[in-house]
Amino acid sequence: MKLKFGSVEENVVTREEFPLEKAREVLKDEVIAVLGYGVQGPGQALNLKDNGFNVIVGQRKGSKTWDKAVSDGWVPGKTLFELEEACEKGTILQFLLSDAGQISAWPMVKKHLTPGKALYFSHGFGVTYKEKTGIIPPPDVDVILVAPKGSGTSLRRMFVEGRGLNSSYAIFQDGTGKAKDRVIALGIGVGSGYLFETDFYREVTSDLTGERGTLMGAIQGIFAAQYEVLRANGHTPSEAFNETVEELTQSLMPLVAENGMDWMYANCSTTAQRGALDWWKPFRDATKPVFEKLYESVKTGQEAQKSIDSNSKDDYREKLEVELKELRDSEMWQAGATVRKLRPENN
Repeated sequence: MKLKFGSVEENVVTREEFPLEKAREVLKDEVIAVLGYGVQGPGQALNLKDNGFNVIVGQRKGSKTWDKAVSDGWVPGKTLFELEEACEKGTILQFLLSDAGQISAWPMVKKHLTPGKALYFSHGFGVTYKEKTGIIPPPDVDVILVAPKGSGTSLRRMFVEGRGLNSSYAIFQDGTGKAKDRVIALGIGVGSGYLFETDFYREVTSDLTGERGTLMGAIQGIFAAQYEVLRANGHTPSEAFNETVEELTQSLMPLVAENGMDWMYANCSTTAQRGALDWWKPFRDATKPVFEKLYESVKTGQEAQKSIDSNSKDDYREKLEVELKELRDSEMWQAGATVRKLRPENN
């Protein structure tokens, strides 16, 4: 159906117009091979299985993620296989390895993309930056995308709660004439609340910008700046954390999610309203040049190249752990660990 988002009309698919029963009918003869069991793999694979689809998992034997798959109920030799065997058995290959992992595994995966199969992504990276990744699918397969707007953990949690995480969908290549039905059925199958249309380029550029911006990078930067200013002016760690992070995540963001920012403002004190209305535009004006610089870096492929160069190194995970440890060991997030323990639901 077509819905207006502001003044712009867009294509959206809901569960009402494409129910789960229809999705099962579309994919009744398919074997969905979920390649990779890291970030998106577990949530998508388990949701598909619980929704009644024929799913197998492909993962490197002996890895921690192989052991996780076994603990999640996947059975070696029946529903859990080495990557190449899963590629052989699958008619839809859900390529959910990391971007660096996709580059490494691509020659093997491509070998098993026989005519009529579908190659599924949850990120437009590999195909959009094909000059850098070498991922160029053959012409006689479907190349499709379903990108849940959240982590695989959130996708699974919301599914178990009977809810849904909205996702985007795209068709890069319709090699069989069935790509549209396949991608929508898979989107419903993995637990999407609704699906909105995009393309591979728009998905990856918006996604890379969001991750580096308001979803992760910018929000951590803003948290750190405010926390440090409060601490420098004599506020305790608990007070600085509560006023910077806890109140936002536990009280205010749920109100924004429920009915929007204006509704959240309307449900705060008049003093808070006045201050927020006075200061949001200065913050916008201060940060917009950073977002413009960020988007240009994404658009030109610089961010993609940085990711490929960094994530392909043998010592990537060791260096990643050092950077994550810096966050984890910071006073702000150490204070956060104590605050979380004090929440009533944890006592």
